Amino acid sequence: MTAPSVPTLRHFEAVAERYDLILCDVWGVLHDGTRGHVAAGEALIRFRELPGPRPRRVILVSNAPRPWQGVQKILDGYGVPRGAYDAILTSGDLTRRLIAEHPGERVYHLGPERDAPVFDGLDLTLVSADDAQRIVCTGLFDDYTETAEDYREALAEFRQRNVPMICANPDLVVERDKKLIPCAGLIAQAYEAIGGSVVYAGKPYRPVYETALAMAGELDRRPAPEVSRTVAVGDAIRTDIAGAAGYGIPSILVARGIHAEELGVTAEHHSLGDIAEWLGRQPVRPDAVIERLVW
Repeated sequence: MTAPSVPTLRHFEAVAERYDLILCDVWGVLHDGTRGHVAAGEALIRFRELPGPRPRRVILVSNAPRPWQGVQKILDGYGVPRGAYDAILTSGDLTRRLIAEHPGERVYHLGPERDAPVFDGLDLTLVSADDAQRIVCTGLFDDYTETAEDYREALAEFRQRNVPMICANPDLVVERDKKLIPCAGLIAQAYEAIGGSVVYAGKPYRPVYETALAMAGELDRRPAPEVSRTVAVGDAIRTDIAGAAGYGIPSILVARGIHAEELGVTAEHHSLGDIAEWLGRQPVRPDAVIERLVW
């Protein structure tokens, strides 16, 4: 049987009235790793201004492996207006909760120093790989030159000692300077492949959606918005779209993100063509596709 077609939206305005809450991805939707997407910020502001029986809310849901304050600082630097969103929830925030469940542990940080704020104020001791009771993987030490293969020996040694891992960013890749950069999810996958124990913090796993919906309710001191009145907007099939589908949340795929080459919307190809064949090969399907988030 032929799968039903997925509608292509020219403007988010066409469906905005259906929703009370947007769970919006950050990297790939609001910025590309070097600059903000002005139209996306404007679209979120326009959504938040819509009248309705309850306030329209936007929660940015990011797999960034650092607390939300760090993501907000980056967004400020890219010119993303704070009026575009109500709150930020990151994988780093969820990682801190997971670490707090094991007070006093010796933790090895596998990742760049820029992600160290994820440990601030927590009851732990940062140690070398040899002394670790738990690994927290926030990424590759050098994501410009390294691949997961560079960590094969280190992961094998951790596996011999059955050291569990928290993956603080389930993304496999992100786009930076029009290149795909490897993320912590690749390291975690490699560790799982050799039998290592991994807990993931962030999309596409259920706790991030439970937390985000609860946050939306707390903003208004009301019950969380209905799932059917919530929409997830993101550029990654594996995390944004699959996670929303698994929770029963409608989703919109932003084409000009990490799948841009596959979808034919690179700089050389400026219009979104027929993507039915590509979507038909994916494990999950969005409810709609939009080139960029625009009002």
